This record gives sequence, structure tokens and C-alpha cells, in this order.
Amino acid sequence: MDKHKNFEIILTNSNLLKYGNEVIRMAEKETELLNTVYKEIADNLGMDTAMDIYKMFKGQQITFPMRFLNPARIQRIIIQEYDGTNIKALAIKYNYSEKTVRRIIRDSVED
Repeated sequence: MDKHKNFEIILTNSNLLKYGNEVIRMAEKETELLNTVYKEIADNLGMDTAMDIYKMFKGQQITFPMRFLNPARIQRIIIQEYDGTNIKALAIKYNYSEKTVRRIIRDSVED
């Protein structure tokens, strides 16, 4: 009996997926159906990406850092690449101010 009960649950879930696919097809034709953030993602990156993001993060509040790269790792690279004369070049390369590059180098010497 339990074997059939599990089978019914699987069928119920697949029916929900069919309904979801129908709604997704509607949204692909009329992206105005999507919530604002998902519409923006779908318009710029495609419906599949919007769905993937929805499935991964639904219900969560996410803040994206201003910096794309990991600051701690970039700081280690700046220290490695510093040759005593290239502060300006490093600042431009890694989108930091010269003052910040100097501070990174100074702090590494103090450690």
C-alpha cells in the first residue's frame, strides 16, 4: 500500500510541474506577468536564467556587493604585483584609488 501512496505523490508533483510549465509558456510570451525583478532578468538574460534564479533564491533577500571580485584575494594579488613603482597602474587595473592601494601595501608591511 505504501508503494502506491508514494507513486500518487509523484503523479501529483508532475501535475503541478505541467501547470507550472503552462504558466511559464504564458510568461515567455508576456513578460509583464513576471514579478519586476524576474521580468528584468528574463528581459536581459533570458527566461531560463530567470527561472534558475527563481528556483535557487526564491523567498530570499539578496544584496549584491559593489565589487565583482573578492577584495581579500585582490589585495593579495596587489601585494604580489607591487614592484615599488606601480601604485597608479595597480589602482587602475583593480579599480581602486591610489590611496587604497598604498594602504593595502602599507598594511601588508605592518603584518
